[in-house]
Amino acid sequence: MILSDKAILERLENGTLSISPLEREQVQPASVDIRLGNTFSVIEDSPSGVITMRQEIAYKTLQSDAYVLLPGQFILASTMEYFVLPGDLTAFVEGRSSLGRMGLFIQNAGWVDPGFEGEITLELFNANRCAIELRAGRRVGQLVFARMEGAATRPYRGKYQGQRGATGSRVYLDQEKFDM
Repeated sequence: MILSDKAILERLENGTLSISPLEREQVQPASVDIRLGNTFSVIEDSPSGVITMRQEIAYKTLQSDAYVLLPGQFILASTMEYFVLPGDLTAFVEGRSSLGRMGLFIQNAGWVDPGFEGEITLELFNANRCAIELRAGRRVGQLVFARMEGAATRPYRGKYQGQRGATGSRVYLDQEKFDM
């Protein structure tokens, strides 16, 4: 079941959901607006021109209140907000329609798992022919919360737990599963 504004506010007040910083106006009828943080990461060029999943990927990370996203460019960014989800809530990121209509694609790779704690890393892509200026503090999407039937037996404790800033892929840490 998707949480309503009333249910979100109740969980924030009783401490079973934590979002910081948060302004009351961010709570919408069925979601919470998320704002762009000030950390951006770009994948560095590989000498071979190939990114593999076996080795750590190099990123150039910078902190800035503004970033100009070039046409066809992909970048990681973080939310301004830090989230602590309980074991019975999951969430997913939705981009803002008004930004999508400008050609800015905002995504995160799947669900935000129950038990997750951290800033959310967003994948941003400029599908427009013009550059798009990104500004820290700008509403870029919304987080929709869904209550599960019960608490997860194994809440998230993965490799992105506690992340701050635009966190690059850590897929290489999964390699031992595939080296058989």
